[in-house]
Amino acid sequence: MQGRGVFFDGKSAARHEVRVALSEDRMALVIAAQSLPADAIWALSDLRATHDHAASEQIILTRHQDTDDEAPRDPARLLLDDPEMVAWLEKTRPNLYRRDVPKGTGKRLVRNALLSVSAVLVMLFVLLPAMANTLAGLIPLEREIAFGKSVTGQMERFLGGSELGDLRCEGAEGRAALDSMLERLTQGKEFDYDVEVMVFDHAMVNAFAAPGGQVVLMRGLLEEAPGPDAVAAVLAHEIGHVMNRDPTRAALRSVGSAGLLSLLLGDVSGGAVLVAMGEHLMNTSYSREAETGADTFALTMLNEAGISSEGLGAFFAQIAHDHESFRVPEYLMSHPEPGGRAERARQNAAMQDGTTPALVEPLWTDLKTICANREAL
Repeated sequence: MQGRGVFFDGKSAARHEVRVALSEDRMALVIAAQSLPADAIWALSDLRATHDHAASEQIILTRHQDTDDEAPRDPARLLLDDPEMVAWLEKTRPNLYRRDVPKGTGKRLVRNALLSVSAVLVMLFVLLPAMANTLAGLIPLEREIAFGKSVTGQMERFLGGSELGDLRCEGAEGRAALDSMLERLTQGKEFDYDVEVMVFDHAMVNAFAAPGGQVVLMRGLLEEAPGPDAVAAVLAHEIGHVMNRDPTRAALRSVGSAGLLSLLLGDVSGGAVLVAMGEHLMNTSYSREAETGADTFALTMLNEAGISSEGLGAFFAQIAHDHESFRVPEYLMSHPEPGGRAERARQNAAMQDGTTPALVEPLWTDLKTICANREAL
């Protein structure tokens, strides 16, 4: 079998019209031309076809050769346009279109991947938290307060409010009861912020603290709480977050981590879900530490205010019972396991003496119905 082709030696721009034939042992191609100093012998086992030829009836051949380049190939090229020879090569050479890589490429890829992952982990778990802690202490209080108001406004819209203040419950009697509870908890204490507590008209059993002294209680929390002492404990817990500037640090860290993870994972084919998952898993240990610190702050505040922590224990026990059918390992939870928190609150209550309810019954009823004049969401 023989045909004609065009040969490029890879060293010059010279174009050589050549004759191509199988060797006598049918194990190699013999490339011959008067313009070549000698015949080129290419073993069939070394033949590789490039993937950049335009015409389907043509084939551009090179040969596998160990080099230091990214593609271990001989720089010389042979263009064949003889249909019979092209068809025979494609039929008989199973490695013709194989993509060769240099020896040791797999090890280098694994090494580089490990180095990249290590660098990302250092940024996420060391550099970003350190930067967040530093920046949280440098932000002026007035800017942090303004940022916190913006956060609560965004959360209000996220929960269904059409404009700022749309979900806030401002019943006069309920507001007076809430202010009375806040005054009892904070009496005689000096804080960097004026703590501002608000109630959102939403069925979610939750509360959160935003930067700058903003604390939000949900209507669902007031409705499900076993009593005013539990609400006072939750409020003290959120004040603990505020005083430790946990929301500000968390916001700074979240912005940095979300940006970094989005950059690495992109936002295609579910990338946004991966970003959210990665960010949640990354923040769990930090959140547990902050939650444990806020629990300690809350128990101290309850002790100083003469409010029993038994209500907090009952509240956490209720949460633990509600989640028995779907228990999540503590190391994957943003909050410590509620059963353990309930036990710590009960142990603290056992050591308290001379406590009185956070609110007397009429005021507790007023607080629970603070959203009564609004349509429930």
